[in-house]
Amino acid sequence: MEKQLHEVGKRKNAVARVYLRPRAGEVGVIRVNDRSFEDYFPRPASRLIIMQALELTQTVGQFDIFINCHGGGLSGQAGAVKHGIAKALLDVDAGYRPVLKKAGFLTRDPREVERKKYGLAGARRRYQYSKR
Repeated sequence: MEKQLHEVGKRKNAVARVYLRPRAGEVGVIRVNDRSFEDYFPRPASRLIIMQALELTQTVGQFDIFINCHGGGLSGQAGAVKHGIAKALLDVDAGYRPVLKKAGFLTRDPREVERKKYGLAGARRRYQYSKR
Protein backbone atom coordinates (compact mmCIF):
# COMPACT_ATOMS: atom_id res chain seq x y z
CA MET A 1 0.00 0.00 0.00
CA GLU A 2 1.72 3.15 -1.20
CA LYS A 3 -1.02 5.72 -1.06
CA GLN A 4 -3.70 6.81 1.34
CA LEU A 5 -7.01 4.93 1.50
CA HIS A 6 -10.30 6.64 2.33
CA GLU A 7 -13.58 5.15 3.58
CA VAL A 8 -16.70 6.46 5.30
CA GLY A 9 -18.29 4.76 8.30
CA LYS A 10 -21.71 5.57 9.73
CA ARG A 11 -23.77 4.81 12.82
CA LYS A 12 -26.90 6.59 14.10
CA ASN A 13 -26.34 10.24 13.10
CA ALA A 14 -22.55 10.01 13.27
CA VAL A 15 -20.33 10.02 10.19
CA ALA A 16 -16.62 9.20 10.28
CA ARG A 17 -14.26 9.73 7.36
CA VAL A 18 -11.31 7.37 7.87
CA TYR A 19 -7.95 7.83 6.13
CA LEU A 20 -5.50 4.89 6.28
CA ARG A 21 -1.86 5.62 5.44
CA PRO A 22 1.28 3.50 5.61
CA ARG A 23 2.98 3.86 8.98
CA ALA A 24 5.45 6.75 9.05
CA GLY A 25 7.13 6.17 12.43
CA GLU A 26 7.81 3.23 14.71
CA VAL A 27 4.18 2.70 15.71
CA GLY A 28 0.91 3.60 14.03
CA VAL A 29 -0.75 6.85 15.08
CA ILE A 30 -4.51 7.33 15.45
CA ARG A 31 -5.73 10.96 15.28
CA VAL A 32 -9.39 11.98 15.58
CA ASN A 33 -10.33 15.54 14.56
CA ASP A 34 -6.67 16.61 14.95
CA ARG A 35 -6.59 15.31 18.53
CA SER A 36 -5.07 12.16 19.94
CA PHE A 37 -7.22 9.05 19.97
CA GLU A 38 -7.12 8.79 23.80
CA ASP A 39 -7.96 12.48 24.21
CA TYR A 40 -11.01 12.43 21.91
CA PHE A 41 -12.49 9.17 23.28
CA PRO A 42 -11.96 9.28 27.07
CA ARG A 43 -14.10 6.20 27.77
CA PRO A 44 -12.18 2.90 27.57
CA ALA A 45 -15.26 1.18 26.09
CA SER A 46 -15.22 3.52 23.08
CA ARG A 47 -11.52 2.91 22.51
CA LEU A 48 -12.09 -0.84 22.72
CA ILE A 49 -14.86 -0.64 20.10
CA ILE A 50 -12.60 1.25 17.70
CA MET A 51 -9.65 -1.11 18.11
CA GLN A 52 -11.75 -4.28 17.55
CA ALA A 53 -11.36 -4.35 13.76
CA LEU A 54 -7.59 -3.79 13.97
CA GLU A 55 -7.12 -6.45 16.65
CA LEU A 56 -9.25 -8.97 14.75
CA THR A 57 -7.09 -8.61 11.63
CA GLN A 58 -3.80 -8.32 13.62
CA THR A 59 -2.99 -4.94 12.04
CA VAL A 60 -2.59 -2.88 15.23
CA GLY A 61 0.19 -0.34 14.74
CA GLN A 62 0.69 -1.05 11.03
CA PHE A 63 -1.07 2.10 9.80
CA ASP A 64 -1.39 5.78 10.60
CA ILE A 65 -5.12 6.43 10.86
CA PHE A 66 -6.59 9.92 10.55
CA ILE A 67 -10.30 10.34 11.26
CA ASN A 68 -12.77 13.18 10.83
CA CYS A 69 -15.95 12.69 12.88
CA HIS A 70 -19.11 14.73 13.08
CA GLY A 71 -22.71 14.24 14.14
CA GLY A 72 -24.21 12.20 16.93
CA GLY A 73 -22.52 11.54 20.25
CA LEU A 74 -19.28 9.88 21.22
CA SER A 75 -20.78 6.38 21.30
CA GLY A 76 -22.23 6.73 17.80
CA GLN A 77 -18.98 8.22 16.54
CA ALA A 78 -17.02 5.28 17.98
CA GLY A 79 -19.29 2.88 16.08
CA ALA A 80 -18.90 4.94 12.91
CA VAL A 81 -15.10 4.88 13.24
CA LYS A 82 -15.15 1.09 13.70
CA HIS A 83 -17.30 0.73 10.57
CA GLY A 84 -14.98 3.02 8.57
CA ILE A 85 -11.81 1.25 9.69
CA ALA A 86 -13.27 -2.15 8.79
CA LYS A 87 -14.21 -0.92 5.30
CA ALA A 88 -10.75 0.61 4.81
CA LEU A 89 -9.06 -2.65 5.86
CA LEU A 90 -10.94 -4.39 3.05
CA ASP A 91 -9.25 -2.05 0.57
CA VAL A 92 -5.88 -3.04 2.05
CA ASP A 93 -6.49 -6.79 1.79
CA ALA A 94 -9.67 -8.49 0.56
CA GLY A 95 -8.68 -11.57 2.56
CA TYR A 96 -9.92 -9.84 5.73
CA ARG A 97 -13.51 -9.95 4.46
CA PRO A 98 -14.65 -13.31 5.96
CA VAL A 99 -13.28 -12.40 9.40
CA LEU A 100 -14.75 -8.89 9.44
CA LYS A 101 -18.06 -10.04 7.96
CA LYS A 102 -18.48 -12.79 10.56
CA ALA A 103 -17.82 -10.30 13.36
CA GLY A 104 -20.45 -7.95 11.87
CA PHE A 105 -18.10 -5.00 11.35
CA LEU A 106 -19.06 -4.44 7.71
CA THR A 107 -22.79 -4.07 8.41
CA ARG A 108 -24.02 -0.55 9.02
CA ASP A 109 -26.13 -0.49 12.19
CA PRO A 110 -29.54 0.66 10.84
CA ARG A 111 -31.05 1.75 14.17
CA GLU A 112 -32.00 5.41 14.21
CA VAL A 113 -33.86 7.62 16.68
CA GLU A 114 -37.60 7.49 16.08
CA ARG A 115 -39.08 10.84 15.18
CA LYS A 116 -41.31 12.82 17.54
CA LYS A 117 -45.02 12.71 16.65
CA TYR A 118 -47.41 15.63 17.04
CA GLY A 119 -49.64 15.50 20.13
CA LEU A 120 -47.04 13.49 22.05
CA ALA A 121 -44.25 14.47 24.41
CA GLY A 122 -41.70 12.36 22.50
CA ALA A 123 -41.75 9.61 19.91
CA ARG A 124 -44.22 7.52 21.92
CA ARG A 125 -44.46 9.15 25.36
CA ARG A 126 -47.78 10.80 26.01
CA TYR A 127 -48.42 13.89 28.08
CA GLN A 128 -49.48 13.21 31.67
CA TYR A 129 -53.20 12.49 32.00
CA SER A 130 -55.12 14.85 34.27
CA LYS A 131 -58.54 13.67 35.47
CA ARG A 132 -59.61 17.09 36.79
